Amino acid sequence: MAAQYGSLSTRLREAGDYIADNPVSIATRSLRMLASESNLAPATFTRLAHALEYENFEELRETMRDQIGRRVSPFADRADRLQKDAADPQDSFLNRYAAATQDNIAALTAAIEPGRLEAVADKIAAARRVVLLGALGSTGIAEYTAYIANFLGDNWELGARAGSSLGATLAGLDERDAVLVITKPPFARSTIRSAIHAHEQGAHVTLITDSRSCPALHAADETFIVPTDSPHFYTSYVATLFLLEAILALVAKRAGPRATERIAEVERRNRLLDEVYAR
Repeated sequence: MAAQYGSLSTRLREAGDYIADNPVSIATRSLRMLASESNLAPATFTRLAHALEYENFEELRETMRDQIGRRVSPFADRADRLQKDAADPQDSFLNRYAAATQDNIAALTAAIEPGRLEAVADKIAAARRVVLLGALGSTGIAEYTAYIANFLGDNWELGARAGSSLGATLAGLDERDAVLVITKPPFARSTIRSAIHAHEQGAHVTLITDSRSCPALHAADETFIVPTDSPHFYTSYVATLFLLEAILALVAKRAGPRATERIAEVERRNRLLDEVYAR
């Protein structure tokens, strides 16, 4: 749907938006009830299904049910399903996993309107402080992002770094600052509360998640819903890393010679401190 959104009529876009915002209702309620709740004709949903190359709306509904089942089932259940997978031996897990991650990146790229990523990069590049928030499965992703970002400037901070206070990190945030939030189900309470707190303080909040049910959605100035579908038992972060690296590249581009000088200085000090292996 993201890939074809631009070619859909206004009515079909409204139906598509309703489907994206109400996946559980789509999977569980009758077409008549959906039409009543959305103020759209049943035929509109049928036409949308045809536009998305489904035989009928019921086929689209079954796809939604499958997607929801994969997202809400516990990791242990997914692992059990993975172990019992009786897929064609000629179609290896590696090939299916690669295809899924490539599809995720393609869907994400198609869904991002022109100029939107640049606008986020503008906000972050101009910010006095940039705070990165990510816990549980998103911890390592946030730390990796912070590592790369610190080459660009000393105004990037990782929230809840080991030995630091999250409250101290968020203290003093205002409209001059930016917060980049990475969170996937099961959502970490500390991340959600921190995102809401930062929003209430006036900071510009960019949220990266894979679900429209994310509790911090209302606190975000900009939200990226990243596809994470895969045959793996755990949430795929491949498309998320793709998005974060793209944002960092655009921020680096805006930083100009100042960033180049800092990167060179960081590399020089790494060598002086013998932190990296030198040939």
